[in-house]
Order: sequence, then structure tokens, then C-alpha cells
Amino acid sequence: MIPGLTILFIVGLKDDMVVLSPGSKLLAQILAISFILVNDSFGIESLNGFLNIYEIPYYLYLVIGGFLMLTIINSYNLIDGIDGLASIVGIVVMVIYTTIFYLSQEYFFALIAITMNACLMAFFGFNVSSRKKIFMGDTGSLIVGFIISILTLKFLALEPTAYGELPFLLENAPLIAISILIVPLFDTARVFTIRIANKKGPFSPDRNHIHHIFIDFWGLSHKQASFIIGCFNIIFVVLFIILGSKAKNTGMVIMLVSVVIFLAYIFFRYNYNFSTLKQKILLKRKIDALKGKKDTAPKSKKKNK
Repeated sequence: MIPGLTILFIVGLKDDMVVLSPGSKLLAQILAISFILVNDSFGIESLNGFLNIYEIPYYLYLVIGGFLMLTIINSYNLIDGIDGLASIVGIVVMVIYTTIFYLSQEYFFALIAITMNACLMAFFGFNVSSRKKIFMGDTGSLIVGFIISILTLKFLALEPTAYGELPFLLENAPLIAISILIVPLFDTARVFTIRIANKKGPFSPDRNHIHHIFIDFWGLSHKQASFIIGCFNIIFVVLFIILGSKAKNTGMVIMLVSVVIFLAYIFFRYNYNFSTLKQKILLKRKIDALKGKKDTAPKSKKKNK
């Protein structure tokens, strides 16, 4: 873990000072996760009956594990767009993984999760402060995303006997992992789809993220948007853990797809192209200004009389 963290710390620090290309960061991430994938303790040998899949070959594990870690690292990096959001999502994830690894008697990883949680809680107070504000930056988001990806990979690589104390069926573990990371995964998938549909690069910056919609369209503050998204993450995980204790994974997959389609309908039915968004914001401000003038006009006339 230490070589991977060192690589991402250096790359993130340089990107915060001098912007790096997405390709350079991707190469650094691949190098960092290679230290984890070659370690036998993280090897996924079976999906334990998820979608009737059991044993998987080693090369398929490398592909699945590598894609999983890269997706989690970049997804977490992308949600770090407003004050408090990345830390709240990280706190929720770390609380869940602390509980999972404690119950499965993987105390080393439970200690890592609770230590990272303490760091995020301390950071959160300053991140939402109006006077002593600090930002996570790519240095922080890459490191936290890397830790989350390690914990997720270890969770999926647990021995079948370790799931005995966990409150869900063994075959539902991949769905529980998805539910834990639903916020960054859904937001990244949605943003990438919109950017590609608009004929832009998937890593090109814009204001199409869900937290931007809460702020720009629904008029919420950073704290309010972060709190709502964090609560949704907790509720979603608890719901899937309760269902995962009895339901078969086929039914849970159908439910997960249904929820994703429902959320996609809510957030895709508007045009979130940046130019259109800017026009809507300016139009809303003009309308509010006109309303303000109408409200103050009668009062000023009465005073003159």
C-alpha cells in the first residue's frame, strides 16, 4: 500500500500545482494499483454464485480488479466539486467498511478504515468553514479514493467463512459494494454519458455533476447538497443490506437497475449542457430582479405620498 500511496501523493501534489493531463494521471494510477493487484491477499478467486458465477481465472481477476480500482479512484476524484461532499461520502463509506471488517475479524483493514474516517472528520470541519477553509485537492481525493478501492477489493476477496457474521448473503457481496459506492459511481457514469453525447472528452470539465444541479437548478447551498447526497448514500446502503440478507441477487440486480433508471430519468430529463445551463441561470436572475423591483415599487410610492 505504501508505494501506491506515495505515487498518488506525488502525482496529486504536482497536479494541484501544475495541471497534469488525464493520461499522465491514469498511468500513475495503473502503476499504483499494480502493487495491490499482485498481492495474494487481495486476489478474487470466486464471485460466490453472483449471477451463477463461481470460480474466475487469475487474468480475469486482474482485469476486473484493475477496472474496479481505477473506476473508484476516478469516481471519488470527480465528486470532489463542492465543499463537504467528498468528505461526507468518504465518512459514510469508511463507517460501513469499518463495521464490515470488524465483524469479519479483518482488524487491520478495520483500523485503516477508522483511521481514514478520523482524518475525513477532522478535514470536514475546515472544508465547510467560512473562515479557516481548506480543500482536499487531487492530492487528497486520489489518496482517499485509492484507500476506498483497496477496501472494496479486500471486501470482495474475503474468505467465504468471513461472511458468516455479516448481515447479508455471500452471493450479494458485489451488489453491497456497488450500493456503498452508489454516489460516485452513478455520478461518474452519468457525467461521462452526457459529455460523450455532447461530443466532448469524458474528463473535460463542466457543471453536469449532480451536486452542481442541486446548487445551480435547485438553489441549495454546498452544505445542503452535501448533506442530502450523504443521507441518500446511507439510506441506499441500509436498504440493500436489509434486502441482501434474504433476497437472491437476481432480484436485487433488477432492483438496482430500476433505481438507476429512475435516477437517470430525474437527472437526464433536463438539458445540462453548460451553455444552456448558463442561459437558464442568467434568465432566472433577471426574473428575480424584475420581481424584486415590482415588490419594492409600491412601497417607494407610498413613502413619497
